[in-house]
Amino acid sequence: MGNARDVQLDALRAIAVTMVMYSHFFAAGGSSFWGHIGVRLFFVLSGFLITRLLLEARSASEFETGPALRSFYIRRALRIFPPYFAVLGFVWLVDLEQSRGSLVWHALYLSNFWYALHNDWNPWVLCHFWSLSIEEQFYLAWPLVVLLAPRRRFEQICIGVILLSLAYRFYWPVTATPALARDLLPPASMDALATGALLASWRSRGAALPQWMRLGWPAFAAAFLVIEWFVPAPADPMLEWIHWLLRQVLPLVPLMVIVASCSRGLGGTIGKLLDLPPLLGLGRISYGVYLYHPILLSLAVKSQPWIPLNVSEQGPGRFLVAGAATIVAASISWVVFERPLNGLKRHFPYVVRARAAQAGHGGWLARAAGGSPDGRTPSLDLQRTDARR
Repeated sequence: MGNARDVQLDALRAIAVTMVMYSHFFAAGGSSFWGHIGVRLFFVLSGFLITRLLLEARSASEFETGPALRSFYIRRALRIFPPYFAVLGFVWLVDLEQSRGSLVWHALYLSNFWYALHNDWNPWVLCHFWSLSIEEQFYLAWPLVVLLAPRRRFEQICIGVILLSLAYRFYWPVTATPALARDLLPPASMDALATGALLASWRSRGAALPQWMRLGWPAFAAAFLVIEWFVPAPADPMLEWIHWLLRQVLPLVPLMVIVASCSRGLGGTIGKLLDLPPLLGLGRISYGVYLYHPILLSLAVKSQPWIPLNVSEQGPGRFLVAGAATIVAASISWVVFERPLNGLKRHFPYVVRARAAQAGHGGWLARAAGGSPDGRTPSLDLQRTDARR
């Protein structure tokens, strides 16, 4: 599997987490659908990297299901839990934005259910955890599917999950409840995660993307951009639902093609841009950036009297100050805290000998050493932020 083909995935993580920060620090109203697209990109990355990792382990002659599952969960815990629970501990200690009342839900990775049940984004300082909860819920179940399901049926399972996720979206107009649950319950994100998994399965058997996808993705992207930029959300609930549905579904194929291309390594001018060290560095620390950015925003706003730029409102001052503070905090966290813990993953190979060296790729949530996924450097695990994360 070589590292080279994965390098540009760090650049994608950097782009995804920048879209999230733009949404939360700069965009009017503290929200932009581009932040949501950043989270969806994280999900595709996570599904791809985690599935590829597990399929590679499964293909090894020394593969055993029990040890591989145990190593997966231990490695995920080493990558994801320490900074996550450090944030929760800090929030509990200072009761940041009066968040203590919901901390049990966040500690159990049920943030998405908390916000869906209450149908609002309080406490806002932890609202981005909804996507991290989705990822953790995915991590609990998906390895069992990848490692235990008949290999010949795996791609059918991925397609079935995608179709079920798409079908879930038709529940809302029937019940006339286009609430936060429309975005936050697990089925709403399983299409992106399973899309990445399907890509990993194709890649594992040497299959190329289908021709309709290779040739048609610009049309999907163009249709999405037209709707996003030129078609305001209609007031009529049914039309609003269709508008929302198209914005959710149309980007899936372009995101899949982008991940496929970057995992192989793009050349030319675009490849050179994606290989820029600052972009790759931001991608490596993207889990921390995603995790810490609302915390740093809250602290920056409280420090406004000592900050010459305006951080109390969305705009360039907030983006610059809170963004820089987030990157500094995430960099320190990576060097002092996350990278040393990631090093422990070498003691938990997926397969005892042959594939152990390759097992470290994962995704933001996978990468890490992972990244949010495994190494995501975090795949940002992010998740969604705007999903409004």
